[in-house]
Amino acid sequence: MTGVVNSNKMTNALVVKVYSVQLHPKYKKRFKTSKKYHVACSDSSKYEIGQTVEIQSTRPLSKTIRWRVVEDKNN
Repeated sequence: MTGVVNSNKMTNALVVKVYSVQLHPKYKKRFKTSKKYHVACSDSSKYEIGQTVEIQSTRPLSKTIRWRVVEDKNN
């Protein structure tokens, strides 16, 4: 999945917001939704807020972290 860094205040983790487009079942109108994921990374200081990153599912690393950064999309 691809998302935008929303917070980098944790030492080895980020909060990434992923946007998706859904279709209303009755009215067939498309609308945008978002979901936040807690993502593990080696060094959160190298990621800026607003930066686009690709994340991948992994084993549970802590209570809330089940994702990790695969690559930085800006470079």
